[in-house]
Amino acid sequence: MFDRPSSNERAVLVHIDLPAEKDQEDISELKELASTAGAESCAVITGSRRAPDARFFVGKGKLDEIRQVVEAEEAGLVLFNHTLSPSQERNIEKELCVRVVDRTGLILDIFAQRAQTHVGKLQVELAQLRHLSTRLIRGWTHLERQKGGIGMRGPGETQLETDRRLLGNRIRLIKQRLAKVEKQREQGRSSRKRSETFSVSLVGYTNAGKSTLFNALTGSDVYAANQLFATLDPTLRRFELKNGEVVVLADTVGFIRHLPHSLVAAFRSTLQEACDADLLLHVIDSSSDERLEMMDQVNEVLVEIGADEIPQIEVYNKIDLLEDVPAKIDRDSEDKVRRVWLSALSGEGLTLIEETLESYFGKRTEEIAVQLDVSQAKLHAQFFEHAKVLSEEINDSGGWDMVVEFNQRNRWLLDEICIKK
Repeated sequence: MFDRPSSNERAVLVHIDLPAEKDQEDISELKELASTAGAESCAVITGSRRAPDARFFVGKGKLDEIRQVVEAEEAGLVLFNHTLSPSQERNIEKELCVRVVDRTGLILDIFAQRAQTHVGKLQVELAQLRHLSTRLIRGWTHLERQKGGIGMRGPGETQLETDRRLLGNRIRLIKQRLAKVEKQREQGRSSRKRSETFSVSLVGYTNAGKSTLFNALTGSDVYAANQLFATLDPTLRRFELKNGEVVVLADTVGFIRHLPHSLVAAFRSTLQEACDADLLLHVIDSSSDERLEMMDQVNEVLVEIGADEIPQIEVYNKIDLLEDVPAKIDRDSEDKVRRVWLSALSGEGLTLIEETLESYFGKRTEEIAVQLDVSQAKLHAQFFEHAKVLSEEINDSGGWDMVVEFNQRNRWLLDEICIKK
């Protein structure tokens, strides 16, 4: 669709420090992203500016430096560790005569490579099209001309208008398909809720070891690798605890600094598994020096998708890479589990996860006073079947005043109360 410069896989990486920005990108993470995408990093160019240049993001002198390195290294790709505007990306390409990709485009490319299922591919395509819609003007020199079309363009419609219309049609079609998938997944979640099955989701920064932990706990063979975004599509498995309780464990897509909003929106149906979980296991790479920053980034995404109110237990993974750090459980002053230290790869401390889940789901009960009218006789019977009724009295209207003990497994009955009232 675009008349863009051809590119090979040799890439020059560009990272500019911007003191005005509080949350700076990490150059080592850009290297890892480039490697994951399949690019060979042949040079790294760094610099600093008070603010990005409106035209080229970098200054004229830095742009000349990049050009010299590109020519010396015979690179065909320049990767910016920043989000570029469409005009900045276009202007830099014209000056360097090589392909230019910003951080968002690089992440989208990795997601496109990783998507395996039909749903995953649709989600990635939706994110790509949204990103592409702001860049349609690139490379077209004839867009201002109105041209006739056979079965494609409307009367007097320019090529750019045609592209935008076709793009919009495709986006609407993908949204309809994803809405259908989301409806099916919602039915599955409702079914699990009514079957009184607990749900636990693994969340965390990309490459923290979520899939390795998932496989170790469930005996599955989900693809796990020491690379960014190894998992895109959610995987669910039943996990039986030693006390007989059964939970559904969900492995989800990893998060990253400044995860593009287009990706968060496109993967909302996937991330919904985290939103509907009874408990989140926040998997953390304990060997990383930037683990605190990574945790903050994960929590920011959880806020964005509406999962920040769900109870969370931190799982410090990869203790096999640390010295003299044993598998253990950290508890707070109320004896509640706050974090678990383990190694999913070596298996050290895995039993502590089971112990944690057993204690968590075994003790979470709440006594709630409810009032039902005579039209809610079916719900009255469900309380006796699925919950523990502590007391019951007939009220003046012929209904029931009850005190019922609920746990995480049967809290769906409270939703029924809200619906019935």
